Amino acid sequence: MENNTAKEMTRLAIEALEDKKAEDIHVIDISEVSVIADYFIIAGGSNKSQIQAMCDNVQEKLGRAGYPEKQTEGYQTANWILLDFGDVIVHIFDKENRLLYDLERIWRDGKQIDVKEFQMS
Repeated sequence: MENNTAKEMTRLAIEALEDKKAEDIHVIDISEVSVIADYFIIAGGSNKSQIQAMCDNVQEKLGRAGYPEKQTEGYQTANWILLDFGDVIVHIFDKENRLLYDLERIWRDGKQIDVKEFQMS
């Protein structure tokens, strides 16, 4: 079954990240391999201020659309911020921690989806 809510949340989150110049955004469909969420969004930022701005923008954009956030982790240190919106989990990393944790490799059983698939047509 298609989860259109999760797709819409993912689209909004990608837009919010791109608004703040996120680097190397990846989307992984984990719905077939995990019950924790449908999509992981992984993005990079170059410094603490940018990473926090990306986080703030995602929270604002999804909040305005009526998608309440369940939890945020790591905002103060901003080397890895996790935003849990239920069906969609957003990970925003600095360069060092993105390489260290390598979520794309850990979740390789999920399906990598081109970010362009979520852009408005």
